[in-house]
Amino acid sequence: MKILYFAWLRERLNRSDEEVSPPPEVVTVSDLIDWLAGREEDGDLAFGKKSLIKAAIDARVADHSSPIAGAKIIALFPPMTGG
Repeated sequence: MKILYFAWLRERLNRSDEEVSPPPEVVTVSDLIDWLAGREEDGDLAFGKKSLIKAAIDARVADHSSPIAGAKIIALFPPMTGG
């Protein structure tokens, strides 16, 4: 699956996207965020405020308990504000 990073996630990870193959025990958005955070040294910096991270699975907003099975693209981003 492809992971897209936006705003401060992109800046802290120094990339806008990546292809990943999470292990079988990663079944929800929450699991995915935890797994991504644990893969690298900057993971805690990028994902430390997990409750602030929003997600979309295949262009549909999803909460942290949403399953990721079969997802092609998961976007992770901070809260958005209007302007």
